Amino acid sequence: MPEIRLNPITGDWVIIATERAKRPEDFVHKKERKEMPSFVATCPFCPGNEDKTPSETHSIGGENGKWLVRSVPNKFSALSPVGEILKNKTKFKQNISGVGLHEVIIETPLHNMTTALLSLDHIEKILYMYRHRLIAFYEDERIEHVIIFKNHGASAGTSLEHPHSQIVGTPVFPGQVMNRLGEAIRNYYYVDFGECLYCSCLKTELEDKERIIEENDAFVAFIPYAALSPFHIWIFPKTHSASYGLITDREITLLATILKNILLRLYTGLDNPDFNYVVRTLSPRGADAKYFHWYIAIVPRVSQVAGFEMGTGMFINTALPEASAKFLQEIKLPV
Repeated sequence: MPEIRLNPITGDWVIIATERAKRPEDFVHKKERKEMPSFVATCPFCPGNEDKTPSETHSIGGENGKWLVRSVPNKFSALSPVGEILKNKTKFKQNISGVGLHEVIIETPLHNMTTALLSLDHIEKILYMYRHRLIAFYEDERIEHVIIFKNHGASAGTSLEHPHSQIVGTPVFPGQVMNRLGEAIRNYYYVDFGECLYCSCLKTELEDKERIIEENDAFVAFIPYAALSPFHIWIFPKTHSASYGLITDREITLLATILKNILLRLYTGLDNPDFNYVVRTLSPRGADAKYFHWYIAIVPRVSQVAGFEMGTGMFINTALPEASAKFLQEIKLPV
């Protein structure tokens, strides 16, 4: 019989469709592998084409003074970096000036690389860049919320093949973020009486052990009990912190290890699926918030949202979280 599970962190009810459930290997969508060169003359993110992007805001180099990771303003920014916050409200009409920050983090000079296959040291550099730009964005007093995300593959919304992430700072708190913060605050003050909802969730997952994919001294990667979609993965820090901006250098090394391994498990087990990941975090200014816990959500695009989900706000997951976690856990990673 199908089971309806509650995801306490998102506030969503999820139908775990046991009778329609697929085996984990059924989610492998074989794609025609096309050979890509390491350099494309028309790609604005390839080395030597730096004049095709706005001036970089920060870079992390390698040998011979060459960059390994660089951040540049998005040429087609969703928001304007210039201007002041102006608000208007007339009856039911309300708007605010579209001011904000939007940058692209170019993850590697190699056009044909994928994050899962980068060296551990290189992934560390990407995570250092995330921390640097997050802190820099929040220094702008116009910015209320910053999101770091990566789109990999056409169905995940990427428009350029060259590996990259994005960071956006908005002058308002997005509705989804406000809803989740409200749920976290409600649980902290009125339900769990002072226990962080995220810490409580992590404790339960560690006790159950059924959905843990892997862990190290600082982080745990797992598929939550009420995962919204097949192979939906969360990476939680074991130590409570509300902001990624306060991550230490040692924690970055440990996060790079677990992030690389998780992406490599997806790459190997699901044949390099399209995916999105998001770093969900508060500002360093709010890092001492006891009710929120920063984390990374990774969503492989192996299923589609249809009319039921759009009409109800409920999700149908056709993969058992426990089976998905076991499948990924048992994948032998290349040495």
